[in-house]
Amino acid sequence: MTANPKLQDRSFAPHLALIAVQVMFGTWPIFGKLALRSMSSVSLVGFRIFGAALIFSMLQRKLGELRRLPHRVLVWLVLSSLLGVVANQLLFVKGLSLTTAINATLLTTTIPVFTLVISIALGYDRLSVRNVVGIGLAAAGVVYLVDPFRASFSGQATRGNILLVVNSLSYGAYIAISRDLFRRYGALQVITWIFQIGVLLTLPFAGYAWATDALQSVSLAAWVTVAYIVIVPTVGAYYLNSWAITRVSPSVVAVYIYLQPLLAFGLAPLVLGEHLNSRTIVACALIFFGVAVVTIRSRSRAVAEVSEHPEALAH
Repeated sequence: MTANPKLQDRSFAPHLALIAVQVMFGTWPIFGKLALRSMSSVSLVGFRIFGAALIFSMLQRKLGELRRLPHRVLVWLVLSSLLGVVANQLLFVKGLSLTTAINATLLTTTIPVFTLVISIALGYDRLSVRNVVGIGLAAAGVVYLVDPFRASFSGQATRGNILLVVNSLSYGAYIAISRDLFRRYGALQVITWIFQIGVLLTLPFAGYAWATDALQSVSLAAWVTVAYIVIVPTVGAYYLNSWAITRVSPSVVAVYIYLQPLLAFGLAPLVLGEHLNSRTIVACALIFFGVAVVTIRSRSRAVAEVSEHPEALAH
């Protein structure tokens, strides 16, 4: 989308909206960790996908009927739902349950880099010196944080970090293959279909988890936390970001992504008692600069797609 120059130059509203979006996105791992104290990762994923699908469907119905898309795109919708909703959510929440909220937020900022790698592989983008440097820096930060050479793979944090890396790869693939769907049929139409299909794909796993988890003992505070996760960092953030992207350029939106680790670093110690260490700080610097090199002032179509898909960092 093309930004409106007048709004971009004279109005602070889109920038305030983007700050609010990053606050919403940044709180998702924090509230996710709180919810995981009362239920399994699969149960939480089920509630989030079902809740978001319901709200998106209601919003779509209020704005107009959900269109029946051509049969030829069904395979792409299913694949997009599998990569961008089902696998993405299961990998992220399971990884979050095993590692820290700080690590989760930090590792998910690599999604633009993974998207670019897959986009280059599919022929949507070209390899450049800037891309090689940025990808190399971000990859070094991920490897340093995961620490595959020293860490025991039986360790929970290491397994969680690896799941989060695979999650970013899964979502990068989703962004690359779904780009034409969003452009042709509209963001709300497609995301509603993707979440509805995600409900069908998730139902067997979520149904089993709901039957085996002791959900009757879940506190009211935990249910409020789940409701917050569905409403705020999913639906609310998506709509605010969609509004802002019509008024500022995708590169501006991408820059605001970097607020998320800073928010996690500030909130996680206060809410969850997590602590930063030297390894996390070094990894943060490498990933931060790597993603910045790729995205800031980049002409990459893949990076623009990440900015135009606000759910990419909402998870």
